[in-house]
Amino acid sequence: MDADTLRDYLRFYQDLGIKTLYRREPAVSAAPAPEPENVSEPRTRAAVPSKPPAAAPDLPPMVPQGEPLIRILEDIGDCRRCRLHEGRNKLVFGVGSERSPLVFVGEGPGADEDAQGIPFVGRAGQLLTQMIENTAKKEGIPLSREDVYICNVVKCRPPGNRTPEPDEMEICGQFLFRQLMSIRPKAICALGGTAARALTGHKEGVTKLRGRWQKWRDIPVMVTYHPSYLLRPYNQDAKREAWEDLKKVLHFVYD
Repeated sequence: MDADTLRDYLRFYQDLGIKTLYRREPAVSAAPAPEPENVSEPRTRAAVPSKPPAAAPDLPPMVPQGEPLIRILEDIGDCRRCRLHEGRNKLVFGVGSERSPLVFVGEGPGADEDAQGIPFVGRAGQLLTQMIENTAKKEGIPLSREDVYICNVVKCRPPGNRTPEPDEMEICGQFLFRQLMSIRPKAICALGGTAARALTGHKEGVTKLRGRWQKWRDIPVMVTYHPSYLLRPYNQDAKREAWEDLKKVLHFVYD
């Protein structure tokens, strides 16, 4: 295993929240019993066979190639891995085309999403649909909401729509990362600060990150405002900036 391959493994396990790896010590074989000496003949030093190189340890595949989204959903199951399951009505996995070259990632489900099990179906979701379809139409790109894939960092609604805690994002993030590795989009649009932190690791706010390409692994990421933020009446400048960000994403992906 070369250094680049090992680095990819370590980066993947880090993305899953695994912070400690243990190295298995090679088994020590018992020394062979000495042969009886023949006193009548002079002793000669036996040739010591060279020790064969240690075999590379067997590592599990980082992500199964071609892993279908349904397999990831089955692995989530009736998830009780963190406290968010306590108030959950329906788990909200994702929606849209599994072969989409563009994925939108939000923060987490709200009340409407929790009731229906579908991301972005409330007021913020309706605005997101308008942003995608109206911007695409104005730019001459044949695209509807059904053509893209939409999901969230966490799959269960946080109480009172609060921001997910870091441990909740870490636990649920493994499934988001598997979704992204399964789809392998050309670009990702991170909606809001929580999605931006989960995907880029940066702690800066959206206003400092938006409009510039970031990276999740080798996939370009564009950070922009969450639609719920744009629904506030005093955010007219943010609306204009979000539409500019979306135009940049659409042309990058579909031109």
